[in-house]
Amino acid sequence: MEIREFQRMIERIYVNRDLERGKEKTMLWIVEEIGELAEAVRKEDIDGIGEEMADIFAWLVSLANLYGIDLQNEVDKKYPGYCTRCGKAVCECKTV
Repeated sequence: MEIREFQRMIERIYVNRDLERGKEKTMLWIVEEIGELAEAVRKEDIDGIGEEMADIFAWLVSLANLYGIDLQNEVDKKYPGYCTRCGKAVCECKTV
């Protein structure tokens, strides 16, 4: 499934709840899910890590929907398939 398809699916299922909750509370849910991911990472709970990553992604998509942002377009612009600093398909930048 493409990001855009996932975004449309999330909108179809949750648009009314997302609109009712609003942008700020949706952002707070993302932060809460990041905390849950941090806990799963600390415990090295692989199943929990995957679940929390999926939750974060879904909440991020909900926030994008509330702002009318096409996340697929934004990802494609930001990550064009090569390192935007060195221009290589496999980054050769020095780590800082």
